[in-house]
Amino acid sequence: TMFLVGLSGGIASGKSTVVAILRELGCAVIDADVIAREVVQPHFAAHRQIVRCFGPEILLENGEINRQALGNIIFSHPEKRQLLNSITHPAIQKEMLKQILKYFVLVLDIPLLFETDRLTKFMKYTVLVY
Repeated sequence: TMFLVGLSGGIASGKSTVVAILRELGCAVIDADVIAREVVQPHFAAHRQIVRCFGPEILLENGEINRQALGNIIFSHPEKRQLLNSITHPAIQKEMLKQILKYFVLVLDIPLLFETDRLTKFMKYTVLVY
């Protein structure tokens, strides 16, 4: 079974320090803030939806979203913030799930798995190819 831990905390609470320690210990960490910046890049569907809803004036010359210009809109119009969230949150959650699956499904290729019989007790499933 997967051991999934949610980590949260306010600004300056030490969350980044805890994440750094967990990564140092070898834990996989999926950072929603990093994903939130990725899913609004020009090659993602969320980017196209944002531009369609907020107009091309929120774009920088390189085609990326001008976060300050978009921030000015969403922080002065709560309904626009809800619109942005309705676009970005599903994209962020989808990417997080993809990354969770990436870490959740791990295949150990061990030619003598059954013969040594030491690791089989740790396996959820075993596959024998013949």
